[in-house]
Amino acid sequence: MFNKILIANRGDIAIRILRACKELGIKTVAVHSVVDENLMHVKLADESVCIGSNSAKDSYLNMSSILSATEVTGADAIHPGVGFLSENANFAKMVEAHDLTFIGPSPEHLAMMGDKITAKHTMEKFGVPTVSGSTETLDDLKQALKIADEIGYPVILKASSGGGGKGMKVIWTEDDLNSNFKLAKSEAKANFGDDRVYLEKYLTNPRHIEFQIIADKYGNVVSLGERECSIQRNNQKLMEESPSTAITQNEREKIGNLVSKAFMQIGYVGVATVEFLYDDRQFYFMEVNPRLQVEHSVTEEITGIDIVKEQIRIAMGEKLSFSQTDVKPRGHAIEFRINAEDSKTFMPCPGTVEELYFPGGNGIRIDSHIYRGYTVPPYYDSLIAKIIVHASDRKSCLMKAHQALDELVIDGINTTADLHKALVIHNDVINGRFDIHWLEKYIKTL
Repeated sequence: MFNKILIANRGDIAIRILRACKELGIKTVAVHSVVDENLMHVKLADESVCIGSNSAKDSYLNMSSILSATEVTGADAIHPGVGFLSENANFAKMVEAHDLTFIGPSPEHLAMMGDKITAKHTMEKFGVPTVSGSTETLDDLKQALKIADEIGYPVILKASSGGGGKGMKVIWTEDDLNSNFKLAKSEAKANFGDDRVYLEKYLTNPRHIEFQIIADKYGNVVSLGERECSIQRNNQKLMEESPSTAITQNEREKIGNLVSKAFMQIGYVGVATVEFLYDDRQFYFMEVNPRLQVEHSVTEEITGIDIVKEQIRIAMGEKLSFSQTDVKPRGHAIEFRINAEDSKTFMPCPGTVEELYFPGGNGIRIDSHIYRGYTVPPYYDSLIAKIIVHASDRKSCLMKAHQALDELVIDGINTTADLHKALVIHNDVINGRFDIHWLEKYIKTL
C-alpha cells in the first residue's frame, strides 16, 4: 500500500488522480509551477511543492525538481498523469533508481512504445494489422522516395518518437516528398529531440478508433472496449465516444482480443490505449499510448470501472479486481473537450474566468480544474474542462449533451463550447457520418 503519492501533473487530470488517491486512503503531494499555485488540486492536496517557473521545461518537465519534491515530502510513488513525463522512459528509470514507484509501465515498455517503428513491429509480431510502409527509420531522401514509389502516393511522414498528432506531414506527390523530407526531420528534432522519421501509406478517409486495455503483473490483461475519436482537428481530438457506431460487435471482440493477447505476450503492466485507423472495414495500427488518456472518462462511464484506481492498485502489486467476462458496457457516452480557444480560429484564449456554471443532472459528469476567478495561463495545454454525458443510447446521449452544453456558462474567456453546440445537432454527427477529416471540412463552411 502506498502511503503518499506525488502527482506530477496539473489541471483536471491532477484532480482526477487526487480524488482516486483520497478514495483509496492515500495521501497526496501536488507539485506546481509558480503560476499554478492557485490550481484546485494544489489547494486540495495534503502537501504541495513549487518545482519551478512557468515554463513547462522548468517545472513539469524538470525531472530533478520533481524527484527532489518526492524526497522532501516522503512520497513513495509518482503518478505522471498524461502528457509531460508520462511516457518518458528515462524519467521512469530515474524514479526506480530512487527506490520509488512509477505509476505506469516499465521503462522498457515505455521505450518500446515510444519508438513508433519498434511498437509497429511488436504489434505485427502478434498479429495486429498495420499500415504498409517503411520497416525502419529513413536515413535519406533516396530511401524515402523508393518506398513511397513502392506503396504508392499519398504517404505520410511521421516522427519515430512522435505522438499526439505532432511531427506528421502528408505527402501527395514526389515533389512534396522532395520538399518536405528535411523539414519533417527538423520538426521531429525540434519537437521530440529525435530527428528520425518513417513513412506509411496515407489513408484518405479513415476513422480513428482506439482500444483501452489494462493489465496487472500476474498476466491478466483486459480490454475495456473502444472509443471513437474521429472528430478532431489537426490530429487533436475534440470529441470522443463509446461505443463506435462504425464497427460491429464481432470486429470489437476480434481487435480487443488481438490487442489483449499481444500485451499479455510482452508482459505489459499498467494501462494503455492502442490507436487504430479504420477504413473500408479494416483496422490499421497507429501507435500505443502507454499511459492514462484524457478520454479515459468515456470508458469509465460505460463500464463502471474506475481506471485510475485500478491503475494505482496495479502499481501496488495487486491483481485486477475484474476479468474480461465482468466487462459489460452499458449505454453510450460522449466526451466534449472544452478548450480555452476561439471556437472558429482555435487561437488560445488565456484569461480570467469571470462567471462559471457547470451543467448537472443524471448522466452528466464534469472533469475540470477551473473555478470563478481562476486565471487560465498561456503556458500549457488549453484544455480547461471535459463534459462527459452518459445515456441509454446514442440518440439520448446527444440530446442530453445538447441540454448540458446549453446550460454551460464560462464567461471572461472564449471556449470551444459553441462549436460543440453546433456539432451535436449536425446531421452528419447525429447519423455517424464522419471521418478524421470531417471536422476540418466543416469548419471551412462556417
